[in-house]
Amino acid sequence: MTQSPTPTLPLKGRGLSSRETSTRIDSPPLQGRGRGWGLSAQRNAEIAGYARDMRHDPTEPETRLWRALSGSKLDGFKFRRQAQIGPFIADFLCPQKALVVEVDGDTHDIDADQPRDSALRRMGYVVVHVTNADVMRNMEGVLILILGALQAAPDRWARPHPNPSPEGEGLSDIEGPFA
Repeated sequence: MTQSPTPTLPLKGRGLSSRETSTRIDSPPLQGRGRGWGLSAQRNAEIAGYARDMRHDPTEPETRLWRALSGSKLDGFKFRRQAQIGPFIADFLCPQKALVVEVDGDTHDIDADQPRDSALRRMGYVVVHVTNADVMRNMEGVLILILGALQAAPDRWARPHPNPSPEGEGLSDIEGPFA
């Protein structure tokens, strides 16, 4: 009796980089882990691509504000530009304080921002809007406004854990100089 060779299955992602493998079109939406935000891998990659394009082609007010915020120049707070937050792209984001800064143009529709701003607030972000004109003519005032919002916001990492352990658990038998 001759034994037939076992069929070999192609390896998943064969010939693809790890980044390409993780963003395959057939990937299911991520469920609450990492940066997936419940979006399909394809949609997540599209939004990241839009953000990348926007970083490469900023408006003049965005360029000027970025010069003032980049490199932790504003009181040591780190900012990202054109940062993806779920299905949204924030002009500037301070992750430590969960602060979003939006630079609004001359033809900007404030009413159109309301649903987006509400969604970001539900996610725990504070949203500050400044105008192109303010950035171009009153940079000092814009930076004072942003710094005030940063100082008023609690550290994102200092917020209480959503599932804290029962009160006092594990603390009763601590002894020594650190108790």
